[in-house]
Amino acid sequence: MSTIPEQLRYSETHEWVEDLGSGRYRVGITHHAQELLGDLVYVELPESGREVQAGTSCGVLESVKAASDLFAPLTGMVVERNEALSEHPEWLNEDPYGRAWLMVLEAPPGSIAELLDAAAYRRLIEGQ
Repeated sequence: MSTIPEQLRYSETHEWVEDLGSGRYRVGITHHAQELLGDLVYVELPESGREVQAGTSCGVLESVKAASDLFAPLTGMVVERNEALSEHPEWLNEDPYGRAWLMVLEAPPGSIAELLDAAAYRRLIEGQ
C-alpha cells in the first residue's frame, strides 16, 4: 500500500507538491511512482532558472527497469533543485517525501488548487 501524505497535492503523473508559501512549491515523486519504477539509479533534474510548463517533461528518472520522464506538476520557474540526488538516487526509493524532494518551483500562489488532494490521488492509483 502506497503512502499518501494528506497535506500534499498530487499530479496525475505521480508527482507530489508541497506548498511552502509565498508562491514556492517543493516537488517530488510519490511513493507509488517509486514503487512502479523500481530501484532508481540516475536522476536528471531541470536547471535552476528554467521555466517549466505543467504536464510537460522537465527531467528524467532512470531505474534498473527503465527510464521515465519527470513531469512538471505546475507552470513556473525552477528556483532550487536537490543536487544531492545525483550522488544518492536511492533516496527516492528510501524517502520519497523527505530528503528525496526533487526541486522547488516558483509559481503563482494558488497554483496547486488544480492538483489532486490525497483522497483523489488514492482513487486514481487504486483505479490503475
